Amino acid sequence: MAKPDLMPLAGQERRELLELLRGLDPQQWHAPSLCDGWSVRDVAVHVVSYDALGWGQLGAVMVRARGSVSRANQALVDQHANLDADGVLTLVERHVHPTGLTAAMGGAIALTDGTIHQQDIRRALGLPRAIPAERLRPALDVALGAPTLPAKGHARGLTLVADDMDWRHGSGPEVHGPGEALLMAVAGRSIAIDELSGEGLATLRSRVSPG
Repeated sequence: MAKPDLMPLAGQERRELLELLRGLDPQQWHAPSLCDGWSVRDVAVHVVSYDALGWGQLGAVMVRARGSVSRANQALVDQHANLDADGVLTLVERHVHPTGLTAAMGGAIALTDGTIHQQDIRRALGLPRAIPAERLRPALDVALGAPTLPAKGHARGLTLVADDMDWRHGSGPEVHGPGEALLMAVAGRSIAIDELSGEGLATLRSRVSPG
């Protein structure tokens, strides 16, 4: 079965991110995001930091990072450390249409990564939004199968049920809540856990916030 073309949805997500960034003040640009050690500015850079890399360049980045996605992510953010807010806006605007690695899987990487990271910014700044279900459903599906995300392990043996749209995943004790909160929780953002309920919640909480 052919994979769905998610590029139009990924482009919509990035355009919405760009609109959000254009409205931020200097304090918000430098505020902490939900990503440990990264400011709002850093997250915005990360979303598009892989787009300009050819496959050979991508391979070189991963070699230097000794195969660590986290180290590669940080290295690419650090490469853009000289950009001010206007420079970051220009960078994001240049890559509104995903290319390179993020365009893989029909745009699934760009859509999923972009959706989670836009929420990393919005939740940190108290700027909520309603994510269209047509974007949120595939982002959830991709996140739960992505080898570079913790979502699959977090959701193992649980049934996730979105209360605000027609979506469910898995088998076992149920965890209910808004689709966005489910996405953020399985992606490892503990801030979303208290927005969920169900007999499987204690298990999910222990995985996302151990100890």
